Amino acid sequence: MDEQSSLIALFTSSFLAATLLPGGSEAVLARVLLAYPDLHWHALVLATIGNTLGGMSSYLIGYFLPNEQAILKKSKNNLRGLQWVRQHGSAILLLSWVPLIGDALCVAAGWLRIHWLSAAIYMAIGKFARYWIIATAIS
Repeated sequence: MDEQSSLIALFTSSFLAATLLPGGSEAVLARVLLAYPDLHWHALVLATIGNTLGGMSSYLIGYFLPNEQAILKKSKNNLRGLQWVRQHGSAILLLSWVPLIGDALCVAAGWLRIHWLSAAIYMAIGKFARYWIIATAIS
């Protein structure tokens, strides 16, 4: 695979890995960095942007879920995860990269109407940090 195709595959896998679909982009990042070490920063930026956009798609899913009061009545207020997001606000999205809970945090942030820009910034910081650690370990 050439450099451009590798970066497109990395962006795509990073986006999909951050949605509610299963998948991991770490292996694709490692493969790109091993094949093209000179693309280190390009790969990190593309993976971060793709993964952040995927997280924001989960945020949008949460945003368009029924309003909070309707869900809370049906669940009898037994939603500890939402209370955690409510307590920590957008900063909790630094953990949006964590498998399984990251998707739920992004959906909850949208559902709770956390400001989209601060949500995207915290998501991007957390996701970049994870990719940077992986890239550093490979290099």
